[in-house]
Amino acid sequence: MDVRWRTLISRVVLVAAIGRTMLYAQSAEPLSLTDAESRALQNHPQIRGAQYGADAAAQSVKQVRSLFFPTVAASITGAQAEAGSRIAAGGLNNPVILDRFSTGFSMSQLLTDFGRTHELVAGSTLRADGQQQAVEGRRAEVRLQVQRAYFGALRAKAVAQVAEETVKARQIVVDQVSALAASGLKSGLDLSFAKVNLAEAQLLLVQSRNDVEAAFATLSAAMGESAVRVYDLADEPLPAQPPSDPADLIAHALRDRPDLAAQRLANEAAGRFAAAESTSWMPSVSLAAAAGMTPYRQSGLTSRYSAVGVTVTMPVSSGGLLSARRAEAGLRSLAEEQRVRDLENVVARDVRMAWLDAQTAFLKLDLAEQLRAQAADAADLAQARYDIGLGSIVELGQAQLNKTRADIENAAARYDYQLRTAALRFQIGAP
Repeated sequence: MDVRWRTLISRVVLVAAIGRTMLYAQSAEPLSLTDAESRALQNHPQIRGAQYGADAAAQSVKQVRSLFFPTVAASITGAQAEAGSRIAAGGLNNPVILDRFSTGFSMSQLLTDFGRTHELVAGSTLRADGQQQAVEGRRAEVRLQVQRAYFGALRAKAVAQVAEETVKARQIVVDQVSALAASGLKSGLDLSFAKVNLAEAQLLLVQSRNDVEAAFATLSAAMGESAVRVYDLADEPLPAQPPSDPADLIAHALRDRPDLAAQRLANEAAGRFAAAESTSWMPSVSLAAAAGMTPYRQSGLTSRYSAVGVTVTMPVSSGGLLSARRAEAGLRSLAEEQRVRDLENVVARDVRMAWLDAQTAFLKLDLAEQLRAQAADAADLAQARYDIGLGSIVELGQAQLNKTRADIENAAARYDYQLRTAALRFQIGAP
């Protein structure tokens, strides 16, 4: 392909990339990290699903608590039978069937079961509280996903900007070397090396633009949006340096992590259920009453009826069922207690690792800036040496490559530290 055509194609690629960037900047909606988190907490299906689960768990508390209240049922019964009919099969008694049409109601009320229902209500309440803590944990996870996607998008945009500047700088070198080669002052080899360097920069630009679009797709999904949108993201200030000792962070996490709070509530709920099962051998006392009217009746029946009685139910033998249930509940309670201990160890480890990552990312900030400044000086020096004929195109290309890498590292270091800090805040249960 002719040199002029290749140069024209390279410039078209550069202009298209820059034009697409300008289009994004003009049409993008401004978005801050706070706004992104707010949208995610309001719209994300994971949070809504977790909240529905917590609401369902709250209904189970009402179901168990209903045992404290009387149960009332209304009935309408009509019957007509042959004279002298008896229900002879299916039971030990031999009841008579009387012609009648009756209306009435029946009522039953638990008087006492010696604390079993009380323990069941307490356990279900603790499980419902645990589900609500799970909702808080899900909210924290969604918030972390948004923060990662947000800073990832900022990082991708910063890398794309570095790629655009690199393409511009290397295009200038290609134009310069092309003019010198046409005048016989530089060799065709220098021009070939300059074009290779430009092609590498163009590849970086294409990849970086793809990474930007992928980052916005990730951000839209993290906010619970089905459509991919491009935003004008606002930079966030750098967080303060992490503390020198993670002991306070670990204590904070053990106190405030919602998943740990949910596990502790599950442990308490298992203990309450074990206490309820320990009373399964106790009797239950209930009251039963019935009343109604019989406007149509066979002779021998009155026009109305009423009765009240007390029932005491005492388990005598269950073939080992009750003892096995008590043993199972006790063992499950012990298992939940061990899960709490294990999760506490995992939380302490995760906080320490997140703290180490944040510390390392903070130290990289100054080092990346120093690297960027030194690489920029080296690139300027290599350009000056090449302009006066003391340096080679290979030396210049290597210096430009080092500068590009240093610029990318410097841009990434800022957002990497913000990502590590966000992960640390998530690990300690901070909002």
